[in-house]
Amino acid sequence: VQLVESGGGLVQAGGSLRLSCAASGIIFSINYMGWYRQAPGKQRELVAHITNGGSTNYGDSVKGRFTISKDNAKNTVYLQMNSLKPEDTAVYYCNADIATTRTSDYNYWGQGTQVTVSS
Repeated sequence: VQLVESGGGLVQAGGSLRLSCAASGIIFSINYMGWYRQAPGKQRELVAHITNGGSTNYGDSVKGRFTISKDNAKNTVYLQMNSLKPEDTAVYYCNADIATTRTSDYNYWGQGTQVTVSS
């Protein structure tokens, strides 16, 4: 299984970006997908998370500004980021819990995509 992220880049404060993460390979089911981020010198933190059933969870710092969604047919999760702030600058990592068989599931990480917000 591979997670491939796209959509990062440089944006001015107040702007928007949309990240995508597509899962590929032998996939029986996807239990959840989400996004984490890590800024220099800081720990990796949860940004947003969406379950197979569609339940969502957001980190406190992004609530009301970011929206996570998914396309089950494409095994893809999206992160719409609005009202971006310089403190949102980080490497954003896609994370997923994927079952490759009926009884085996594993946690996967993407390679990361850089988001830089200029002031």
